[in-house]
Amino acid sequence: MDLSILIVTYNSAPLISGLLDHLQREKQAHAHALTMEVVVVDNQSSDSTAALVAAQHPWVKLVASPSNLGFAAGNNLAARVASGDLLLLLNPDALPEPGALAEGVRLMRTQAEVGLGGGELRDLSGAAQPSARMFPTLRDEFFTFSGLAHRFAAHPWLGRLNRGGADRQAVADVDWIPGAFVFIRQAAFAQLGGFDERYFMYYEEVDLCRALQQRGWRVRYWPALKALHIGGASARTVKQARVSRAGSQLELWRMRSALLYYRKHHGMLAAAVLHGQERGWFALRRLRSLWRGQTDKAQDLMNHTRQLRQAWRDTRAGRLSPPKPW
Repeated sequence: MDLSILIVTYNSAPLISGLLDHLQREKQAHAHALTMEVVVVDNQSSDSTAALVAAQHPWVKLVASPSNLGFAAGNNLAARVASGDLLLLLNPDALPEPGALAEGVRLMRTQAEVGLGGGELRDLSGAAQPSARMFPTLRDEFFTFSGLAHRFAAHPWLGRLNRGGADRQAVADVDWIPGAFVFIRQAAFAQLGGFDERYFMYYEEVDLCRALQQRGWRVRYWPALKALHIGGASARTVKQARVSRAGSQLELWRMRSALLYYRKHHGMLAAAVLHGQERGWFALRRLRSLWRGQTDKAQDLMNHTRQLRQAWRDTRAGRLSPPKPW
């Protein structure tokens, strides 16, 4: 088998049929050049995603998990039942352009030094999303939550995390690529033991790409490969959880994973600084809001700092992953 497409679903019923129909057309169109399969792991959806896939797409390998494993463990489970020499990690809300699968396989076959490669993600309006990034630093984290990175996205220093100032249409070796649409060699994935399952969601791709490069693999960005990406479709279905203002990340989960990542790769002090700088920034913003009489905004900022404190407690300062599901 040339390619196994791994899709981890959670309450993805509105999107999954359209994606699977598209993948089936791509499979048929390129049957003469490559063999591919689709593996869907459903993370205990409450909207009958698994039943829908089983009934309408019997050609798909379906694994219905009895619990919500999260992104990292869900993909690890999918990889264990996959047969392809290459794996494609694909989000339910990502739709590769026609021909992108075959071209991605060709690029991975011809560039043997690449362990993981991805393309350009575009939103519903056609605008490019951050698709290739640098490893985060404490400074980058500050620029991100302060809004400076968004405001000065093209600045090579303030926008460094998303490669500010780089030519987005040029092939490049990068630090890491978001897991919405990425090709990875099955052998490389197996060599690492897959994703670190302590991450339920967020930062697992950063961690994986660090491990790949430590073992001599390249991580490469190919802008010719394109996929439509909604972003945050599953996150918005999680009840009683705060979603970031951009609507794409569950805030508490992001905070927990950030602490786990910084503690693992940079030590206790770095995790403490990460936590302290974000708490301090939002505390100052809350005081300013109170001074201006913006009570609703001040309450929202207080809720954010409460989540930061909870993430610190939940992970024991980045040392332990909370019990699943988060």
